Amino acid sequence: MIKQWTAFLFFLVMLSYCRLTAFAGPPPDAGAFYPGIASYIVKDARGSRVYMAKDTGRIIQPASLTKILTALIAIESGKLDQEVLITKESTSVEPSKAGFKPGDRVRLHDLVKAAMVSSSNDAAFAIAIHLSGSVEKFVTAMNFRAKKMGMSNSNFTNPAGFDKGVYAGNISTAEDLLTLTEYAIRNSTFNDIAQLESALVTELNTRRFILLKTHNKLLVKYPYAVGIKTGFTRSAGKCLIARARKENHDMLLVMLNAQGDRWLLAEEMFERAFAQKSGKKSDYAVNGAASSSSWNR
Repeated sequence: MIKQWTAFLFFLVMLSYCRLTAFAGPPPDAGAFYPGIASYIVKDARGSRVYMAKDTGRIIQPASLTKILTALIAIESGKLDQEVLITKESTSVEPSKAGFKPGDRVRLHDLVKAAMVSSSNDAAFAIAIHLSGSVEKFVTAMNFRAKKMGMSNSNFTNPAGFDKGVYAGNISTAEDLLTLTEYAIRNSTFNDIAQLESALVTELNTRRFILLKTHNKLLVKYPYAVGIKTGFTRSAGKCLIARARKENHDMLLVMLNAQGDRWLLAEEMFERAFAQKSGKKSDYAVNGAASSSSWNR
């Protein structure tokens, strides 16, 4: 009997040791590191491990991160080769526009590029009107698709990410946006577009070319970045969904309403996560707190 109890106690000790070893390192909730970000999450894109998180269920306006869902619906429609007639309604939106004119014809695939790469609101509205006949019907499709994916705390009022006036109530959470992103990156077409630094769009009537450049400075500043989408309005603040690959590791980051330099913050957060993943010491870790560089640039 004593031997059995001894063996059982030894088993419990070893089980506890294995758990401690498996979860060694900083706790997932690293809110104290980045007080200037309202909500964020950094997660392994290939697994379930969360490396840092803060207020991930907090309701926040996602700004142009909304266009990820718009682009995904367009890609999954199977109509990317279709010609889209640009309407006056889609060209009247502000402020970020590709410069389409009423009567222009553009392939749906190019409109997805414009919406994702340069965050063109006119492209997002043109996508909505073409696929559903009206913005209102497309918004219904957006919310249906979001709920089907498990985005239980989101509500979309338009395809571009406006969040005031008639478009008030366009909301989401870091958790929901991570769910959307994890689904979206399963699609190779989405991934190809999400990592573009520029896109050349063709107007089919006149063969006019429109060169669009990304708003995502992380693609230029951080060598491991491979997408995905930026967002900003006065209400939403600086938002970012990013993906980075380093040494065969793959990370996703959702950042909502950030103060300061979001590119530097994202780089620092990725490096911390990669360091935890590989078991190496991060150059950014200073006595367990964020380095002062986060706030001085």
